[in-house]
Amino acid sequence: MGITSRMVPTEDASARKREIEEKLKQEQETLSFIRENMEKSDQLTKGMVSILSSFESRLMQLENSIIPVHKQTENLQRLQENVDKTLSCMDHVISYYHVAKDTDRIIREGPTGRLDEYLACIAKIQKAVEYFQDNNPDSPELNTVKARFEKGKELLEAEFRSLLTRYSKPVPPILILDAITVDEELEVQEDVVLEHLPEAVLQDIICIAGWLVEYGRNQDFMNVYFQIRSNQLDRSIKGLKDHFRKNSASSGILYSPAVPTKRKDTPTKKAPKRPGHDHDLRVKHPSDALTEKHGAAAGKDDVLDIEIDSYIHCITAFVKLAQSEYVLLAEIIPEHHQKKTFDSLIQEALDNLMLEGDNIVSAARRAIMRHDYSAVLTIFPILRHLKMNKSEFDTTLQGTAASTKNKLPTLITSMETIGAKALEEFADSIKNDPDKEYNMPKDGTVHELTSNAILFLQQLLDFHETAGAMLASQVLGDTYNIPLDPRETSSSASSYTSEFNKRLLSSYICKVLGNLQLNLLSKSKVYEDSALSAIFLHNNYNYILKSLEKSELIQLVTVTQKKAESSYRELIEQQIQMYQRSWLKVTEHLADRNMPIFQPGTKLKDKERQVIKDKFKGFNDGLEELCKIQKGWAIPDKEQRDFIRQAQRRVVSDAYRAFLHRCANISFTKNPEKYHKYRPEEVEEMIEKLFDTSA
Repeated sequence: MGITSRMVPTEDASARKREIEEKLKQEQETLSFIRENMEKSDQLTKGMVSILSSFESRLMQLENSIIPVHKQTENLQRLQENVDKTLSCMDHVISYYHVAKDTDRIIREGPTGRLDEYLACIAKIQKAVEYFQDNNPDSPELNTVKARFEKGKELLEAEFRSLLTRYSKPVPPILILDAITVDEELEVQEDVVLEHLPEAVLQDIICIAGWLVEYGRNQDFMNVYFQIRSNQLDRSIKGLKDHFRKNSASSGILYSPAVPTKRKDTPTKKAPKRPGHDHDLRVKHPSDALTEKHGAAAGKDDVLDIEIDSYIHCITAFVKLAQSEYVLLAEIIPEHHQKKTFDSLIQEALDNLMLEGDNIVSAARRAIMRHDYSAVLTIFPILRHLKMNKSEFDTTLQGTAASTKNKLPTLITSMETIGAKALEEFADSIKNDPDKEYNMPKDGTVHELTSNAILFLQQLLDFHETAGAMLASQVLGDTYNIPLDPRETSSSASSYTSEFNKRLLSSYICKVLGNLQLNLLSKSKVYEDSALSAIFLHNNYNYILKSLEKSELIQLVTVTQKKAESSYRELIEQQIQMYQRSWLKVTEHLADRNMPIFQPGTKLKDKERQVIKDKFKGFNDGLEELCKIQKGWAIPDKEQRDFIRQAQRRVVSDAYRAFLHRCANISFTKNPEKYHKYRPEEVEEMIEKLFDTSA
């Protein structure tokens, strides 16, 4: 056991020793391998160092050889570039000396049809001018290219004028009417574009204008522009006026057939009827009254209508055309010159329109001097149109000179002044119209003064707002005793409210009617027969009342005179009663006064028989006389005529029947048919023929 124990450790130690020796051997072998490799690596390193040293030596030799060559080559390249630049610069400079020759043909032939090429040539010339000015200002070539540049600019200006002149045409009247006409049946109006120049031509003109502003440093073309376009604007408006004169009278077509329209600016023309007939209550046109009064030609009123329509449409056309001219101008003229050029452009057309307006005012003034107040009605549609379009007019002229903007307000003021004067003098003329016996209607019908006065007032109804404002503009409130409500006025007469103007016009109409009533009352005294005087006043009062009612003037009158209608009815009734008194000299013979008292069968005394004979004779003679006279009188209103006849027939017939009844059993004559000439039915028939000139 002990021996075994000792042997085990010994064997382990031997194995361990052998193991260590093997590892040691392996490590020694590894060390030997590393040493060998290290030796090889050293040898390789030495060889690489030797190679690199040799390479470095060669590189240094190469560098020493190449650098001088490179520097020499770089210098040669720089010299080559300098030579090229010098040659290019020489070519560029030489080209300036040839510009005049190279561009001569194109400049001489002008820019027509080849504007881009022409502007390119001008650009070359301009550059040559700049070159010589900077580098050789004393050279003769500078004068040459300068002259060529001025020639080119001159031809461009000529081309600008030529294009504008050749392609600027007046706008056709039909196209203008299409542009200004409003179709009330269309919810959305289609704008009619007014093209003044073809698009290609417009672009050329814009291009030339831009060049002249930027390079030409010349504003003369702006004068050329406004002169040519001003002429076309004026011709367009004159063409529209000629269109009215040539076509309206013959065909009645005052408006463009392309777009229907509704007229609002002129009074409605109605068929004229003479006072004294059943239809004479209708409204007549002012010129109809003039025709009757002065014997004017039949077509004068039509010519007047055409002139009014023409002027109104020319005003509207001017605004539309001026607006389109500004749109065109804004594309061509520099912004800071646009307003001034536009102001000059519209002057001729605007001045002609204002002159025509002044002529209308002057004609109205002359008419007033002749006491022809109906002629002033021509001002009303024009004035209303001017005031309605004033805001658009002002907008169109915005930015123009104060003298330009004030032309329309000045014309409006002139029209308001002359219109207000006419209204005042008309009212005075109604009051002061003389009582001329030869001018009084023999049949007691409506007087010419009444028909003319009502006609004038009816025409005012179509322009009540204009007429009211016209009166207010002259601060005539005190004349008509109209109280000024602070809420209705401000610091100037022009700010009177519409309600105040309405009351002012109502008071004016009442003044005219009051003057007319006083004058008629005075005229009625010319008649020797009080019955005819009553018929005359009845006819005139009835005509006035019916005219007021039919033309709706009564609504305007009642603004300040609430009882006007009832007042006229009372006047009419008073005149009927006055007329009926004329029959008292007939019916008084039928009264019981002086009638003898007798018993049936009693023989009358001669004196008593004579009383009855006188009553019959007085009735017969009075009836015949009145029927003969009054048959020639006239009551145009059928309703009034029938009413007066029936009332008189009833009164006379009843009295006559009662008288015959009382005399039925009285023997007062041997020839009763000599005194009892008419049966009651015959008396009624005779009265039924009163106021009937055809009977």
